[in-house]
Amino acid sequence: MAEPRRRSLRTRITAAATLVVAAALVVGALAFSGILSLSIRDATARAAETRAEQLAARVDAEGPSGVTELDDDIAQVLDDDGQVVAASDEADNGTLPDVDGTPVVTFDDEPMLVVREDLDDGVLLFAVPVEDDEQTLATVAALLAVAVIAVTALVAGITWWVVGRALRPVARIRAEVDDITADRLDRRVAVPPSGDEIAALAGTMNRMLDRLDAAATAQRRFVSDASHELRSPLATIRQHAEVAQLHPEATSVDDLAEVVHDEGLRMQELVDALLLLTRLDERPALQRDDVDVDDLALAEAKRLRAGGAVVDASGVHAARVRGDARLLGQLVRNLADNAARHARTAVAIGVIEHRGQVLLTVDDDGAGVPPGERERIFERFVRLDEARARDAGGSGLGLAIVRAIAEAEGGSVRVEDSPLGGARFVVALPAAV
Repeated sequence: MAEPRRRSLRTRITAAATLVVAAALVVGALAFSGILSLSIRDATARAAETRAEQLAARVDAEGPSGVTELDDDIAQVLDDDGQVVAASDEADNGTLPDVDGTPVVTFDDEPMLVVREDLDDGVLLFAVPVEDDEQTLATVAALLAVAVIAVTALVAGITWWVVGRALRPVARIRAEVDDITADRLDRRVAVPPSGDEIAALAGTMNRMLDRLDAAATAQRRFVSDASHELRSPLATIRQHAEVAQLHPEATSVDDLAEVVHDEGLRMQELVDALLLLTRLDERPALQRDDVDVDDLALAEAKRLRAGGAVVDASGVHAARVRGDARLLGQLVRNLADNAARHARTAVAIGVIEHRGQVLLTVDDDGAGVPPGERERIFERFVRLDEARARDAGGSGLGLAIVRAIAEAEGGSVRVEDSPLGGARFVVALPAAV
């Protein structure tokens, strides 16, 4: 399929402006010509009527001979039968048409304006040539045509120049953006000092490039961290396999199987977490059901107690949201596991509905989270210094998953100081209506 021909915005704007101005000028010129024609014709008619009244008075006083003595005027006296009784020298070549009120007639091959005056005995016809009026109107029409063409051409030229000058920064911005590739996302577009829409466009492009740069940096860091996390269990499995192969007396099949099982489980959990984050990044349409958050919280409290943790669930009250039960269960479990991992002796879970929101709180009496780290801990593969060891647990994705799920469900998550002395995680979700 052939690519549609590109039409320059500069050309389209110039053509549109030129057509609008040309149409306005043509309409204005036609209106002016019409008004001028009526004005000149009306002035000529009034002058003719005045002269005809004077001649009619003269004929009534002197008789038809008052017309025959005229040299330059075109006048005739008709009797009641329409016969010419007397005529001036300029009107002796025929009979003037008795068409008072008709705009223009032809007499002796010349355009004439005829007026009629009733006499005591007969009718006076008086004609005025309008050839000079028509020549004046023709001259004015020619001047207007030249003016319309000249002004239209001037407008087209000015519009072409102004639009080209206005779009020049856009062309520069486009050229600069075309030169920005995936490995040069640190470059930015120069923002002109004009403070107009072009400057706003450049600022918008720079903010978009900032987001792309941040996303690319995060993606590279994510791939690097994921590779590192996956490399560790693989290296452990390979190390134990090599030891078992080179020194079979130093290990047993059971020991090797246990290592492979544990490291394989860790890899599976990591891959599952990565897949979940990838799915949430794509912002899929989530299932919407009524979910009792208090039931999820009580289930996690029971699970932690079964593992030997001290859990206070007295702050759990009935509360319901509309969301994906599986994802919300994952959110509560990640927070519960995080609290149990960092708690010294106790964990507290609470659920309450307040002002149209369901607030889920998970407390521990551990070391807490420093204020400067309370946003960073929700980034992927982030572990605080005290939790860097593998035995401290987690891959650094649990809290990132918590934030991703909370935001996908239309809520948020934050970290505060806990009344128990450690950290309090607060998840706010819209309550079910």
